[in-house]
Amino acid sequence: MFKNIVSSKWFGVVVGIFLVLFILPLFVPRFFVYILALIYVTSLLAMSLNMVVGYGGMFQFHHGVFYGVGAYAVALMLTKTSMPVWIGFIVGPVVAAVTGLIIGWFCVRLTRLYFGMLQISLGSLVWAIVFRWYSFTGGDDGIHGIPMPSFISSLNGSYYFILIILVVCLILMYMILKSPFGSTLQAIRDNSQRCEAVGINVRRYQLGGIVVATFFAGVAGVLFVALERSVFAEMLFWVLSLEIFIMCLLGGWFTFAGPILGAAITVALRTFVGRYTEYWTLILGVMLILVIFFLPEGVMGFFQGLFKPGTKEAAERGKPL
Repeated sequence: MFKNIVSSKWFGVVVGIFLVLFILPLFVPRFFVYILALIYVTSLLAMSLNMVVGYGGMFQFHHGVFYGVGAYAVALMLTKTSMPVWIGFIVGPVVAAVTGLIIGWFCVRLTRLYFGMLQISLGSLVWAIVFRWYSFTGGDDGIHGIPMPSFISSLNGSYYFILIILVVCLILMYMILKSPFGSTLQAIRDNSQRCEAVGINVRRYQLGGIVVATFFAGVAGVLFVALERSVFAEMLFWVLSLEIFIMCLLGGWFTFAGPILGAAITVALRTFVGRYTEYWTLILGVMLILVIFFLPEGVMGFFQGLFKPGTKEAAERGKPL
């Protein structure tokens, strides 16, 4: 699998982009370094959602709760115990994956809209616990001043740490989606009844996809803590989950890198347009309407279709919504 990645025609382009991003902090102001690091974190979160919605066809409506659980797990570990920071970085994604396993175990017994509604309910329950448990989670005040090791205590240090972890996660996600497990997950998305007829345990594969996706969402939560040194209850609120959903829709559900583009567009609008008007969401809404009507496969999906005839038709056949 790794050999196929290296031999890909896009491998040189990807390596070139990585090198440019690696040296970029040497030439751009600190503010832009911070925005880029935030885009990396948000991109990983959006791509983890795309694994279950775009590739798995599941209605993961409250994906942000796993992002928040991963962030809170590492924050509580580092502020309330004397455990090494690396253990906290591992515990965050693991706790997020376990939470995904528990919630997913109930949700996979339902289909489509009922799946999504139950997940919103269970995710909102987790948010309510974090929001109300002041003595442990800090409630709506959150947790601030989270200690970090010296090599990522600076902005550039956290930037490089986030970039490297992002690249590693992207490679792992690509290998998972191109594996037999990923192919089976996409087959279930296209026709779950036919998969059941040939003996595939649909619920088991869906639950496995949820666990993998929530693990990477937890990694994104850990990276957010490394960047911001704080967590807050709004990370688990359903509004963030809707925002992630929009990122994937803008970039393209059925493309691997589409959520990265969607995350970059959303964060850029919120940061730069938001400096001039608080109604930046209006512009995002107009863009979303235009994408739905004229680019239903997303921006990245549109450009991918230009180079691969038939991609659009394949995406239309596999739409989960």
